Amino acid sequence: MTRPQHFGWFFSRGFGPQGWGHPYYQWNYKWTEPHLYQQSVRELEQAGLDLVIIEDALSIGTPETIDLRVRQAYGGPKHDPLALTPFLLAATSNIGIAPTVNAGGHPPYLAARHFASLHHLSGHRVGINVVTDVGSTRHFQVPRVTHDQAYDRASEWLTAVRGLWHSWEDGALIEDAATARFADGSKIPPWRFEGEYFDVTGPLNALPFTDGDPAIVSPGGSPKGLAFAGTHSDVQLAYAPLDLDIVRAYRQKIIDAALAHGRAANAVKTLFVFKPEIVSSEEEVDRVVRASLDPSDEVIAAVLEGQSSDLETDLSTQPLDRPLDTSIFGDHVSQGTIKGLLGKFDSFESVTLRDLLVAKGRKGRISDHEGFVGTADQVADFIEEFGEETDNDGFIFSGDLHPVTVHRYLDELVPILRRRGVLRNEYGGGGIQGNLHDF
Repeated sequence: MTRPQHFGWFFSRGFGPQGWGHPYYQWNYKWTEPHLYQQSVRELEQAGLDLVIIEDALSIGTPETIDLRVRQAYGGPKHDPLALTPFLLAATSNIGIAPTVNAGGHPPYLAARHFASLHHLSGHRVGINVVTDVGSTRHFQVPRVTHDQAYDRASEWLTAVRGLWHSWEDGALIEDAATARFADGSKIPPWRFEGEYFDVTGPLNALPFTDGDPAIVSPGGSPKGLAFAGTHSDVQLAYAPLDLDIVRAYRQKIIDAALAHGRAANAVKTLFVFKPEIVSSEEEVDRVVRASLDPSDEVIAAVLEGQSSDLETDLSTQPLDRPLDTSIFGDHVSQGTIKGLLGKFDSFESVTLRDLLVAKGRKGRISDHEGFVGTADQVADFIEEFGEETDNDGFIFSGDLHPVTVHRYLDELVPILRRRGVLRNEYGGGGIQGNLHDF
């Protein structure tokens, strides 16, 4: 039986130059102004997506990595997603908006007040994509910690933020014009959180919520990251090979983590990052896949550039026809990103850097589970199969928040998914939490 799934959009370049490196940059939208994003997010809401997640990186990089990050405008520049968020909320009525926040860079009290305000202003449609990047902490005088300690710090941060959101007791808000009593201060008791990383005094100077807290999104796939999701998250932004067995196992890890922390098995929606290439016909699928089998030097160079930016490591300094020396990756590079470069290979010792890049440059048919090129019907088949075979919660489309990208993914796909009962036809209300839990 066909079952509905949840869908979102990961705004993967962040608040940066949308469309750079693609012909559609010449549509002449001004990426520094809100209109480009407002047009795109309205159309995502029209499509029935649950939420938009705005990627971010606080730092433009170290002296050694800045050029890698800016020369193709993928790692930077990035403007502040918290400043963009109100413009997206004002342009829409139902879709949730979840900007990225580094838990080491925003004091808990100020973060709690900022997001409480946005949550009320938007009809309870705000989320927070909580990340734990440690490399950028040098910009705001926060001690650098290890990978696992960064998750401990983020867990403390979110515990303090949530505690502040709930620092008013039930019945504290009265709003009774007849008695001229707005609130009962006896039900807003002293509040304090003391932890290893944060010492926060409340209560919060903001109203409690009526339709649930802001939704918490987390992207980490390490054991610490999965435990964090099980403890705190409403959405796990999952990076994993889209193989039935791998997706099934990943979802089970999230379910187990939620149960281990006293939560329901369905408390966390696991949404897998998905970048399909939708083409017009089976013949076009064949042409695109066949053309990619022997990637050109230009394609390999583009893959090298993109991987260097993602890894904050200049791979162009490495010999193409020898195995990659992984000692070049610093502590700031996530293990998940390194594994992403390795792909389906067993180890870096068994392949050359050229092999890795060629594999990234090749494309495969989505109907064969060898890649993501397919017609809209084939992409819908793939989505439906994962729902039926793995009980998948859904997918996050990933790309620029640009009208051309949105339409390229969704023009043909949305009607097909709706006819099959996989994609919502309407929103049920209740803000972002309602979107995530109304089926």
